[in-house]
Amino acid sequence: MSGPEAPAAGDPGGGVRIADCAADIVEIAALREGARTLQEVASRRAAPLPPRSRVGLLAGGLILGVRPERWLILSPPAAPGAAAQSWAGACAGCGAAVELSCALTALYVSGAEVREVLKRGCRLDLEAPCFPAGSAAATIIAQVPVVLAALASGVLLLTPSSTARHFREWLAAASTPFGLTRGTSVTVEFLSGERMA
Repeated sequence: MSGPEAPAAGDPGGGVRIADCAADIVEIAALREGARTLQEVASRRAAPLPPRSRVGLLAGGLILGVRPERWLILSPPAAPGAAAQSWAGACAGCGAAVELSCALTALYVSGAEVREVLKRGCRLDLEAPCFPAGSAAATIIAQVPVVLAALASGVLLLTPSSTARHFREWLAAASTPFGLTRGTSVTVEFLSGERMA
């Protein structure tokens, strides 16, 4: 995270901070009978694919396993389409890669009351014992599709860019009673350095 407001991982400070997270987002999906080969390809690229409902790490990025034999790969921003093209070439024959960087908006929320805020509009049980750090899921929050990734000091949220403004406004309104702070931008590299349970 950049800027003076950057909290240390696990910062128990009060309130809720909302920050943008710039990242290239690529979805890779196994073709029929290609899941094992795709796993091997990803491992050779130092990007082991996590099981469903888990967050995995790669150098400078994250991998979210939220759908059967599909993964969302978040990496530092590069030239438009470069990450998707690289993955498409690597998994040719066993998988497909789709560029989602413009289709999804990434937000990072942190602070002591994050889960309480998200529970106000989320259909999942977000209590720490049920959704610990390292967990990932696709759900609906405030009537908007959202992918959540619980990290040590907060939650990464991916939502469709077409409804991101509405979602951000809902998130800000729901956070206000808990002390809302606009955080500085977060880098995916910072998030990849967090400990997972």
